[in-house]
Amino acid sequence: MKKLKFYMIGLIPGLVIVFFILNKKGASCSGYLPNSRVIAETLSKDFKYSDTFKAEMTTLKIDEKFLKDSIITKGKIDFDRSHAQKKPCPDYLLTYPENKPKYEVTFEKCEEQATMNSLKKLN
Repeated sequence: MKKLKFYMIGLIPGLVIVFFILNKKGASCSGYLPNSRVIAETLSKDFKYSDTFKAEMTTLKIDEKFLKDSIITKGKIDFDRSHAQKKPCPDYLLTYPENKPKYEVTFEKCEEQATMNSLKKLN
């Protein structure tokens, strides 16, 4: 019983400290896979749209809400066709939906912002 008491005296404050440290850094357990991490990081940045991207959004009648909530959030990064190690801003190719993709988005993810470069309808 004495060992359990000492264990709890160390465990509870330790968990509280770890919780506050991780919460302050904005850590979450929502996705550890590379696809989830890239999408989460992209959505946390300010979006900048190229002129061609804006024109394609208008042509395809896609608004910013649908782009962020559906295409990017539920999309799949194609790491074979992306340049994830490129410095200073890696560029990615995202397809939506995962099965039978209809849209293809290319974007750069920099330190402060995500620049949407092109949007294509596939079928």
